[in-house]
Amino acid sequence: MTTETHSRRTKIVATLGPATDAPGMLERIISEGVNVVRLNLSHGQSDDHRARAVAVRKAAEKVGCEVGILADLQGPKIRVERFANGPVELRDGDSFVLDCRADAPPGDASRVGVSYLGLPKDVNAGDVLLLDDGLVALTVLEVVGAEVRCRVLIGGRLSDRKGLNRQGGGLSVAALSDKDKADIRLAAEIGADFLAVSFVRSGADMDQARRLLHEAGGKASLVAKIERADAIPVLGEIIDASDVVMVARGDLGVEIGDAELPGLQKKIIREAVQRNRAVITATQMLQSMVRSPIPTRAEVLDVANAVIDGTDAVMLSEESAAGAHPDKAVAALRRICLGAERQFEPKEDLATAGHRLDRTDQAIALAAMLLASEVGVRAIVALTESGATAQWLSRYRSAVPIYALSPFDDARRRMLVLRDVQPVKFTHDTLNPAVSAREAVRQLFAMGKLTEGDRVVLTHGDHIGRGGGTNTLKLLSVGADGMVESLRDL
Repeated sequence: MTTETHSRRTKIVATLGPATDAPGMLERIISEGVNVVRLNLSHGQSDDHRARAVAVRKAAEKVGCEVGILADLQGPKIRVERFANGPVELRDGDSFVLDCRADAPPGDASRVGVSYLGLPKDVNAGDVLLLDDGLVALTVLEVVGAEVRCRVLIGGRLSDRKGLNRQGGGLSVAALSDKDKADIRLAAEIGADFLAVSFVRSGADMDQARRLLHEAGGKASLVAKIERADAIPVLGEIIDASDVVMVARGDLGVEIGDAELPGLQKKIIREAVQRNRAVITATQMLQSMVRSPIPTRAEVLDVANAVIDGTDAVMLSEESAAGAHPDKAVAALRRICLGAERQFEPKEDLATAGHRLDRTDQAIALAAMLLASEVGVRAIVALTESGATAQWLSRYRSAVPIYALSPFDDARRRMLVLRDVQPVKFTHDTLNPAVSAREAVRQLFAMGKLTEGDRVVLTHGDHIGRGGGTNTLKLLSVGADGMVESLRDL
């Protein structure tokens, strides 16, 4: 079990799967530093996800920490259908037909069915179609009825249910399938803290998902997965309609090309932070650790660069869900994050340029970070009902930890994806803001987060217990036994 998680600013998301179902493995990966677990709704049955959600809550309680649950919708992933006799080998120059009929027979080396029956309307002669994350490439020769007739550009092995993308994007399949709509209800049922929407193309896609989630009684933060080329021209619109953004580098890299991916990753992270949204960087971060007990140096640099760029969280997929060493992969991710953070302390320009200030609590957050940078404080303490103030605080990069105190379990878990933020359970017995401030400092002192002589910046609202009302900033000095030695309104 790690003793370093209290000092790590970047959060860790780990995907659950057969490897984490092993006895004791959930407890081990949580102990190693997982903040949020991902349920990949593309695989498994609803009862599998229900059971894993229950197991996560029990494991977190056993370890003695809080863990968020992210339910990841399958989305309209376009796939080839099944082959009659197993995988086929396609050779360069071969003819190959994508059969877009509902009753297409099982495939062979000359043709295969496709899950998206509208494909013939979306492609033209000369288009390049990429299968299995680009390992196989086809060029479209012609469209005849329900058949998309192609020539193999890059041959290789093709097996059942592999993904299909059009180079450059442009496929018009709807954002939410019937399965996704059912899975949104499932996410609400299991109390997911985050809901990830796959293959988002517009802010309207996120609005629809949010409406369906609220109708089902869910309170999850919405995560927009950026994995389509079509999403890039409307990136700002999508970010504004979301709570969190995920740089989903798998399908995105296939559609835009590997050479464009590094710069685009930086752009998405930068724009998400500037628009006051959290961001997760995902896909193949430690891919070699699906089998290896240690990462490659290239993977170490990849993760570290995402941390230095300002990502809130980094995510494991196959490494934890089906890998040979889920706990070692989490431990490696934790070490890399800590190392990158030690080498590159944040030096944020706290000018308002680049940050939108639409609310009072956002202005208070900026003022808190300015004060912390000028006078030197041990921590920033936010009394928050919903977690909104903590989110605004986390958008201004600082080496000072942010302790976000809230009485609500769901609000604290939604804060677990925010860089620099350490959610703390705090139940106040009074509506008096000054008394609550003193109680908060004493609690952090008792937890070992603060010591005598520390100075802290504290934010709260005039009306304790009312969400969205943060409007007050205080500078506090910690005395003996955690008592507040001085308290001055600013």
